[in-house]
Amino acid sequence: MELTLNWKEDLNFEGSNPSGQSVYISNERDEQGNRTGFSPIHLLALGLGSCTAMDVISILQKKKQAVEDFEVKVSYERRDEHPTIWTSANIEYIATGKGIDPSALERSIQLSVEKYCAAHAMLSKAVDITTSFQVIESE
Repeated sequence: MELTLNWKEDLNFEGSNPSGQSVYISNERDEQGNRTGFSPIHLLALGLGSCTAMDVISILQKKKQAVEDFEVKVSYERRDEHPTIWTSANIEYIATGKGIDPSALERSIQLSVEKYCAAHAMLSKAVDITTSFQVIESE
């Protein structure tokens, strides 16, 4: 697998995959202080979150859980000195639906982080990653 980064200007890059999809990557901020693109560390967190999210939702679907909405939040703490590596991270899973079994969600998360998610397997060797979850009953 080969991904490509093309420098646009200053600290702005366009990343693309072999299929031609792209993402804008930047450490710059606009006049209001908002980022103009995804930072590299944000992409790392999104990669971790999306890797495990795909596993968990796939397992829940195989378990015939009636998931109507699914959200994954990745939070992390970083040290102050450079390199500002993660010192800890948490992945929170929020499943909304009718009659979702919390133990099914918990087991799906366990399978993802212990067996399937390559991003978790790599990053957990360098940082303590915890998980949390909640089930919301839909109306």
